[in-house]
Amino acid sequence: MLGNHESKDGADRFCRQYLQQERDLDYPSAAVLQEAYTQNLLYERLFADGAVAYPPPPRYRLRVLKELVKRIEASIDDWDQYGVSDDLMSSLSELLALPLPSELAAAQQKSYVTYSPSLLDQSRPSSSPHQITLLESRNLISAAGTTGLRTWEAALHLGQYLCTNPALIQGKRMLELGAGTGYLSILCAKFLETTQVIASDGSDDVVANLPDNFFVNGLQDSERISAMDLKWGYGLMGTEEAEWNGGRPIDIVLGADITYDKSIIPALAGTLDDLFGMFPEVKILIAATERNRETFDAFLDVCQGRNFAVDEVNFKFNNAIEASLLRDAFSVVHPKHKIPHSYRKCSAQFMSRIGVTKGFLDRQMCNRLGVLVA
Repeated sequence: MLGNHESKDGADRFCRQYLQQERDLDYPSAAVLQEAYTQNLLYERLFADGAVAYPPPPRYRLRVLKELVKRIEASIDDWDQYGVSDDLMSSLSELLALPLPSELAAAQQKSYVTYSPSLLDQSRPSSSPHQITLLESRNLISAAGTTGLRTWEAALHLGQYLCTNPALIQGKRMLELGAGTGYLSILCAKFLETTQVIASDGSDDVVANLPDNFFVNGLQDSERISAMDLKWGYGLMGTEEAEWNGGRPIDIVLGADITYDKSIIPALAGTLDDLFGMFPEVKILIAATERNRETFDAFLDVCQGRNFAVDEVNFKFNNAIEASLLRDAFSVVHPKHKIPHSYRKCSAQFMSRIGVTKGFLDRQMCNRLGVLVA
């Protein structure tokens, strides 16, 4: 019989991945699954009535529970000593009785996805679990002319970095470009003690949906976070408003997966230039998944044309397996006439073996983090 601690570790990882709606889950080992303690833990945390305030869609729950029960049955080597939880079997029967949408229809529907930033300091005071729940289109790449309907890998990656470097955000006034579902903005407002957060996007639909995700995370009445329609390439200075953002300063700008399309890079660079012009001391931190080296090179070329310098700093791993799957780096970018030595060399430890990052580790993509500072 295994100790409860070992059973709980395997169950914790599985629960995080389940709530994030990962396609391929790390099911606990056979020795762990056959334990009544593990089965009861999984039922109470995932499948009991009211266990999850915003659960995954029924089709996903059914697929996972069927596979879970199948694995439990296969794990049992002594039916006199072990068995399958009656509660899990009852939950499976209830799901089997539900009318479910087709797989195609389900893939196009929005659903609640819950992320657990593994590197968030668990000692931080919080009235709620260290989780971020978002209503998003988990299986759509783009729709209605925007890619902002789901949370992308670079946002999760940048979130992990911020969790290990909270001083970058604490007490600061932050603007997020291309906020999409609002993952980073909500992380900063909810857990990282950011003074003011503006979640901006160029899609009207995305901006209109952001308050829903603020509400789900208990931020509907918060004065610390707001949504803004901000289209890149349109001048921030010299508009009808006397002062952009009411004259309120910005200390740091975040952007995740906003360099994926060569056609939008000049407009993005123009907006960054405006931000540098209005806020000379602003720091801009960008994370990008490098799916196409040519596209990322185009971003670097535009930065050079704008007189931005780029420093790349290796991103260290604590896990050799992850290092073989994903190569990361930091890019430090700033106007060439100012090259602060403190930003020349920086590194961070990146640990991830939970649901928060599993979704992109399997894709063998190269990720980059870029820091733009005046």
